[in-house]
Amino acid sequence: MATAGSVNTFTTTLLNFPANVSHLFRSRWTVLHSETGASSYFLSTSRLRLLHSKSTVAALENEFSSCKFTDSSQGVRFGGEEFLTRLLARRWTLANPDTKISKVMFSATDTNLHDFSASHLFLGVDTDICMPNDVLGTDNSNQSFYIVRDDLLHPLINGNKARKLDGVLPLIEDNSVTDVVTCGGCQSAHAAATAVLCAERGLRSHLLLRGEQPEFLTGYNLMSTIYGNVTYVPRSIYANREKVLKSQADLVAGNSGSVLWFDDILSTSLGKQPRSYGRRVIVINEGAGDAIALLGLIRLVKYLSQDHLLGKHRVIKFVVDAGTGTTAIGLSLGALCLGLPWEVTAVMLADRIDGYKRQEKRLISEFRKHFGAPLDLDKDEVNGGIVNWVERLRQRKFGNVLDGEVEACRQIAQKTGILVDPIYTLAAWEMATFLSQKGAKANGDLVVLLHTGGTLGLFGLAQSS
Repeated sequence: MATAGSVNTFTTTLLNFPANVSHLFRSRWTVLHSETGASSYFLSTSRLRLLHSKSTVAALENEFSSCKFTDSSQGVRFGGEEFLTRLLARRWTLANPDTKISKVMFSATDTNLHDFSASHLFLGVDTDICMPNDVLGTDNSNQSFYIVRDDLLHPLINGNKARKLDGVLPLIEDNSVTDVVTCGGCQSAHAAATAVLCAERGLRSHLLLRGEQPEFLTGYNLMSTIYGNVTYVPRSIYANREKVLKSQADLVAGNSGSVLWFDDILSTSLGKQPRSYGRRVIVINEGAGDAIALLGLIRLVKYLSQDHLLGKHRVIKFVVDAGTGTTAIGLSLGALCLGLPWEVTAVMLADRIDGYKRQEKRLISEFRKHFGAPLDLDKDEVNGGIVNWVERLRQRKFGNVLDGEVEACRQIAQKTGILVDPIYTLAAWEMATFLSQKGAKANGDLVVLLHTGGTLGLFGLAQSS
């Protein structure tokens, strides 16, 4: 069994690896990008294409901050396009919002998706498509859906983890944070992504993982241990996440430090802050379930709505798996702000519908409080719910893998080259297939699946076998 001492020794050994693997442990880098500006000096070896911190310093000296235009007291009331243009004019973690779109094709034969032999119907994937031409020339003799390949963003920080942290890390840097505290399950992709991004910026991450330390460290659990400082929290104590996070943050800050919360930062528009001598600790909620995390998803929607991609006029059924639900809420909010005829269907995995609706209401309320809202955003429509929350086709307790699901993932990988995991992305894949077969295509609607990444979690299956 791995001990704290052996983990520290292992980490030290890795940090002393020769230069040919040093790119895995980059020093403090950051990204500067404006939706209306240009970025330069990208790292070609990383899909995140990061900029050196000197560029960031220059940008901040010119008052181009990640906090710019965040205070609703500034009278933020514009039309959707202008609202988003101003809202997204900030620094980002990702150098640009670009992503790849592929087309998955399968037989039009009606299939009972509760039978996982349905995976043999997939005919293949088209990775070289021109969206407008492809949509106009769609052959309805074979069903299909499109997949946004956010799983390809980065080997460790990909999918919705990268999107949710897109606007978070620059804000953390602007406020001279030294330590980040967050939490998640034992195989939390969010915790691992936070740890990697913090390490790249010279920040310390403190990760509270639910449950007991596994006998063997695998998958995201291993990455969290390598890049961050891991503490395992008994499930009974972890149930009160807010209390656990606050206690850990206070412990890290000590008597001479301070604890920051996103709500306070955004409410006061702190902007660029001088570095203090004590530790400055910030708390990121489980799964980055904070209003600031919505910005990265809204940025993605704006990118995808360009005419040469999904466009602004086609009815789209957007499908995503839901852990905390933040991703689905961000996508829906972006579509509403831009007036897009997109419906976001979120497959509920970790909570019941009442919990997801509470999360939706909370995040939208916080978004309005800190960022305002466009004039044409219908308050009644928002209050009525902006996400279509649905059950998984084969329901189960969160984290359980049913018979045939690993085989289904294998079949999909072999026939399309796309890797999905049985806990999260397979659920969204099933739903996208179901919607494609059950009428969305007949109505002329496009079905689009957002691949939320997290496939390193497949290695974690060994912990539950």
